[in-house]
Amino acid sequence: MRYMGILAFLPFIGVLVGTPFANRVSPYVLGMPFILFWIVMWVVLTSFIMAIIFKFDPKNNEGEIK
Repeated sequence: MRYMGILAFLPFIGVLVGTPFANRVSPYVLGMPFILFWIVMWVVLTSFIMAIIFKFDPKNNEGEIK
Protein backbone atom coordinates (compact mmCIF):
# COMPACT_ATOMS: atom_id res chain seq x y z
CA MET A 1 0.00 0.00 0.00
CA ARG A 2 2.89 2.33 0.72
CA TYR A 3 4.28 1.84 -2.77
CA MET A 4 1.02 3.00 -4.31
CA GLY A 5 1.21 6.23 -2.34
CA ILE A 6 4.75 6.84 -3.55
CA LEU A 7 3.71 5.97 -7.09
CA ALA A 8 0.77 8.40 -6.90
CA PHE A 9 3.08 11.15 -5.60
CA LEU A 10 5.55 10.72 -8.47
CA PRO A 11 3.61 12.77 -11.10
CA PHE A 12 3.25 15.62 -8.62
CA ILE A 13 7.01 15.67 -8.10
CA GLY A 14 7.72 15.37 -11.82
CA VAL A 15 5.54 18.30 -12.84
CA LEU A 16 5.99 20.71 -9.96
CA VAL A 17 9.58 20.05 -8.91
CA GLY A 18 10.98 18.98 -12.27
CA THR A 19 9.58 21.87 -14.28
CA PRO A 20 12.07 24.51 -13.04
CA PHE A 21 14.94 22.18 -13.94
CA ALA A 22 13.49 21.49 -17.40
CA ASN A 23 12.76 25.14 -18.11
CA ARG A 24 14.58 25.61 -21.42
CA VAL A 25 13.55 25.95 -25.01
CA SER A 26 16.63 25.03 -27.03
CA PRO A 27 16.31 21.24 -27.42
CA TYR A 28 13.18 20.53 -29.44
CA VAL A 29 11.67 17.12 -28.82
CA LEU A 30 9.04 15.93 -31.29
CA GLY A 31 8.77 19.50 -32.57
CA MET A 32 7.95 20.93 -29.14
CA PRO A 33 10.11 23.06 -26.87
CA PHE A 34 11.58 20.97 -24.09
CA ILE A 35 9.41 22.46 -21.32
CA LEU A 36 6.21 21.68 -23.25
CA PHE A 37 7.45 18.16 -23.97
CA TRP A 38 8.24 17.72 -20.24
CA ILE A 39 4.70 18.66 -19.20
CA VAL A 40 3.03 16.55 -21.92
CA MET A 41 5.24 13.60 -21.00
CA TRP A 42 4.14 13.81 -17.36
CA VAL A 43 0.47 14.03 -18.32
CA VAL A 44 0.81 10.81 -20.32
CA LEU A 45 2.90 9.12 -17.60
CA THR A 46 0.30 10.11 -15.00
CA SER A 47 -2.34 8.19 -16.94
CA PHE A 48 -0.17 5.08 -16.99
CA ILE A 49 0.74 5.41 -13.32
CA MET A 50 -2.90 5.79 -12.29
CA ALA A 51 -3.82 2.72 -14.39
CA ILE A 52 -1.14 0.71 -12.58
CA ILE A 53 -2.40 1.90 -9.20
CA PHE A 54 -5.98 1.02 -10.16
CA LYS A 55 -4.94 -2.46 -11.32
CA PHE A 56 -2.98 -3.38 -8.20
CA ASP A 57 -5.12 -1.67 -5.54
CA PRO A 58 -6.68 -4.40 -3.39
CA LYS A 59 -9.79 -2.28 -2.74
CA ASN A 60 -10.77 -2.56 -6.43
CA ASN A 61 -10.89 -6.38 -6.27
CA GLU A 62 -13.43 -6.66 -3.43
CA GLY A 63 -16.55 -6.73 -5.63
CA GLU A 64 -15.04 -8.78 -8.43
CA ILE A 65 -17.17 -11.67 -9.73
CA LYS A 66 -15.29 -14.90 -10.38
